[in-house]
Amino acid sequence: MMTATVQAVGRTVDVPEVTDPSQVAPKDARELSKAFFDQLAVLEEGTPEYQYARNTLIEMNMSLVRYAAGRFRSRGPEEMEDIVQVGMIGLIKAIDRFELTREVEFTSFAVPYIVGEIKRFFRDTSWAVHVPRRLQEARVQLARANEELRSRLGRTPTTKELAELMCLPEDEVVEARLASNGYKSASLDAAINGSEDGEAALADFIGNEDAALGLVEDFHALAPMIAELDERDRKIIHWRFVEELTQAQIGERLGVSQMHVSRLISRLLARLREGMLTSA
Repeated sequence: MMTATVQAVGRTVDVPEVTDPSQVAPKDARELSKAFFDQLAVLEEGTPEYQYARNTLIEMNMSLVRYAAGRFRSRGPEEMEDIVQVGMIGLIKAIDRFELTREVEFTSFAVPYIVGEIKRFFRDTSWAVHVPRRLQEARVQLARANEELRSRLGRTPTTKELAELMCLPEDEVVEARLASNGYKSASLDAAINGSEDGEAALADFIGNEDAALGLVEDFHALAPMIAELDERDRKIIHWRFVEELTQAQIGERLGVSQMHVSRLISRLLARLREGMLTSA
């Protein structure tokens, strides 16, 4: 494999040259990706060398998108094209946020980003509220039955008439009708017709104050204090409260006992708690 020598942040680095990144085998892509991420860490963003390394990483790891998209192959070939495109967005986000210091394989880091982006796509383009598939199918059947009976009877059909045409029990017809409400959602800011002042919105009539909103200020106050911690302490906080590792697992990573980890966590929490009280 050829390499290109470029100048990066005051020093010379070798950037691997890949003729056709999309044809690199997944096993080889893992090792090559490490080399390209190493270059991204020292290359200046926006330079041709940086863009080459980033674009090569994207093309080499497209197999991860195809792998993740394969979980949704039942959606059909037309929708699969959209799924792959959305998965590519997740891959790009993962590449831009990955750091070799995370001590995890890029594949393990990227797949959740890709799947998360695909699931977000489904959430934003399908039912506003998730309902069982049988009720989604019953909704379509109900709409057709409604249209047919309205045309035939010249009025709104009863639940019994719908049930007879659909060959379903009446309670299932009622359930399907309720499920139809989950297909579309209304904005909480939407004006309600018939209000006296003409400015009332749906949000004025539903919901309660969320006590958890008070935590937002705490999170803003906590962020700079965590940023001031040294690298090891930040890792401990991340492992324990983000990755939710046990104290024993953290001890294995640090090479210390579980008891020592417990003392470290207690000390860190006491320090952060004191800082929160001081800034309050």
